[in-house]
Amino acid sequence: MQETVPVDLGNCDREPIHLLGAIQPFGFLVALSADWIVRRASANLTEFLGLTAEAALGLSATDLFGEDAVHLLRNRMTLLRGADAVERVFGVATKAGRFDFAMHVSGSDIVVEGEPSDDMGVGDTASTIRAMIGRLDATDNLAAFFREGARQVRALTGFDRVMVYRFDNDGSGTVVAEAVRGGIGSFMDLRYPASDIPKQARALYLRTPFRIIADIAAEPSPVLPQLDERGEALDLSLSVLRSVSPIHVEYLSNMGVGASLSISIIVEGKLWGLFACHHYGARRPGFERRSIAELFGQMFAFKLESRERKTMAAYEIAARAASDRLLAAIAGNKELLDNPDYLGEMLRTTIACDGIAIWLDGRVALSGRTPPAEAIPVIARRLNAMTPGHIFATDHLASVLPQAERWADLGAGLLALPLSRTPRDYVMLFREERVRAVTWGGDPHKPATWGPNGARLSPRKSFEAWREEVRGRSEPFNEAEMRVAEMLRASLIEVVLRLSDDAQEERRRANERQELLIAELNHRVRNILSLIRGLVRQSRDPAADADTYMRMLEGRVESLARAHDQITQDNWSPAPLKRLIETEAAAYLGGRANRLSTSGEAALLSPQAFSTLALVLHELMTNSAKYGALSDSGTVSVDWHVDTMGDLCIEWRERGGPAVQAPTRQGFGTTIIQRSVPYDLGGRAAIRYALAGLEADFVIPARHVSLGREADAVQLAAPVADPRDTASPREASTIAGVALLVEDSLIIAMDAEDILISLGAERVVTANGVAQAMAEIDREPIAVAVLDFNLGSETSLPVALELAKRGIPFVFATGYGEQLVLPAELDDRGVLKKPYTALGMRRVLGDAMGSPGE
Repeated sequence: MQETVPVDLGNCDREPIHLLGAIQPFGFLVALSADWIVRRASANLTEFLGLTAEAALGLSATDLFGEDAVHLLRNRMTLLRGADAVERVFGVATKAGRFDFAMHVSGSDIVVEGEPSDDMGVGDTASTIRAMIGRLDATDNLAAFFREGARQVRALTGFDRVMVYRFDNDGSGTVVAEAVRGGIGSFMDLRYPASDIPKQARALYLRTPFRIIADIAAEPSPVLPQLDERGEALDLSLSVLRSVSPIHVEYLSNMGVGASLSISIIVEGKLWGLFACHHYGARRPGFERRSIAELFGQMFAFKLESRERKTMAAYEIAARAASDRLLAAIAGNKELLDNPDYLGEMLRTTIACDGIAIWLDGRVALSGRTPPAEAIPVIARRLNAMTPGHIFATDHLASVLPQAERWADLGAGLLALPLSRTPRDYVMLFREERVRAVTWGGDPHKPATWGPNGARLSPRKSFEAWREEVRGRSEPFNEAEMRVAEMLRASLIEVVLRLSDDAQEERRRANERQELLIAELNHRVRNILSLIRGLVRQSRDPAADADTYMRMLEGRVESLARAHDQITQDNWSPAPLKRLIETEAAAYLGGRANRLSTSGEAALLSPQAFSTLALVLHELMTNSAKYGALSDSGTVSVDWHVDTMGDLCIEWRERGGPAVQAPTRQGFGTTIIQRSVPYDLGGRAAIRYALAGLEADFVIPARHVSLGREADAVQLAAPVADPRDTASPREASTIAGVALLVEDSLIIAMDAEDILISLGAERVVTANGVAQAMAEIDREPIAVAVLDFNLGSETSLPVALELAKRGIPFVFATGYGEQLVLPAELDDRGVLKKPYTALGMRRVLGDAMGSPGE
């Protein structure tokens, strides 16, 4: 028989810890009230302090230990933090000698446990721990890391056997490393059932990560009185000296173990495993050594967590990159969803699997080694009965679907990614059965029997290695794979929903476009009909014959038609002024184009202004052809420019024609010339009947004008030319003083810095984040600031609030355009749209600083 159990059963009889009411006899315990008066004491107090427990009750702690010792203990009590905190102090001189103490709070009591100090200390504790951790860091893989951890704990504690014991998801555990005295055999790779460590003991391992049993044969010492004046027992859950359950004593006795020690390995708040230490006789390392071993266990857990996270992070990064490629491909080609071979190949690079099944809209597609096609709907129905909207993973599909036993060789393990809710579609990843032999430390199916402890189970007596062949299970899906699967599920849902809704959304958008087009067409047709009706009515002249009336009316209608032709060529976008003038003149001049001259910068007019000005120019051309310069040998010049307010100024000049006289009456054509621009566009119009020729001036407001190449259709209020190419650097200085630029891109920051200098900034200080910007604000006075709103993982809002608090003008910059939403308290601040231009920056900064920007 091979005796092989590496763990501390704790209290497998499931009695509450505090009902044990006793401690191990190698130390003593006193429970003190808030004013440090003894309320309880262990019966063995005489052996250590020279008085009975009954005599100690009611004494002050100073009477027990001495004034200096109590002063030290009180000071150390102030260091306790948290509900399960335990504070320790070593080598305290008391009236009865030198003791090591552990202190914690239990309910309203202060529990002080003491044991004689061990003269065999470790010397320089910090150096010892540093050397132990250094040896851990020197290992190059997890197996060596575990093995070195076991060696270090054995060297420190002196136990015959030290094992690293790792828990699995089902609660069972495996010895993954050990350091052992020669001649007593090996427990390496043995597995132990979950029943060897009950849930109560596991929970306690999280609260008290260190546990020693110095001698299983020692008689426990009771704590007196067992119940206080309220009838409550003392909770010994955090006690260092807590006694041992008789069930556990029997368990250790069955193994032939005389002393045990366990150190919890806690990773990310969960019990990963234990350092399990056995000695085949009594053994009690000194309190200081045990505390160092506990500290080493914590450092071991930190290092282990770091290694596991690094490994998982590397896997997740690679898996995310592969899944991103997959999703990008599917988003661009929805047919790939019906190609399981392609999906299977791509998914296997993300999450290891042997086959893939796609259950989508009641259709099945398979790739690789999977259960048969008829099994997929059965699995899908079982998945539908589970919690919706979550991935499901198992290494034993038959445990939730008994008929899966028939397909265990093909799909023993399953990872299911739900892609919708009702009805639910799935991507299923299958893993084949992995038949393996597991060596248990005893038969796991018979962990306990009825025994001498009454109507309670006794621990098993046989720990002989017992081999079991495990079938019907696959390699389990680990936590990193589950996280990647969850990320993949969310992304696939987004893609699938987008693809499945594309047709419906396209129909909806088409209907909306059609309705909008009909409404817009109806609106424009009504406006045009109203305009034509007005022209028909207003063009009537009692003095003109029918032919003259018709020619006049046709000319005006044709002018509108020409204007609409030019506008619609640019998709109802701004159209060039020069084209309008030349088109209107062509109707009259024919081959005499040299009689019209135009000059001015490229200017585009909004559709409304274009139509209005078309009628005005038509009337001017008509009158000139009838009575003015174009009726004779004269010329017409049309010049225009944009003034400082952005308004378009147009000048019409006739020269060389007959002498001009003001009309004796005002007809409809004159009314159009004089009133259309002011009335329809909010501009200005002036006509002068100079002797040398007719002169007319028009001002078109800036909101109807945009600048750019005449062949381009541009947005109405967006200048396309960058004035940095032509403007003098200091012609229109906007800034005086130091400017702060917060921008997280170096290249963009350099470009913006040049613009700020050209606008008059004395100097530009740049910052790529909030902390650096705050430092620059404190370092020197800032005249104005430009804040890129989005700075990678943060925003510039804290900087903006600080600038507002100090009264420093600033503007935001963004590449999101109109989508930027500012907090209410900053909603009135200027927003500069990227890319930066001198014109845009001068305008927005000028507004922010209370001066003209242009």
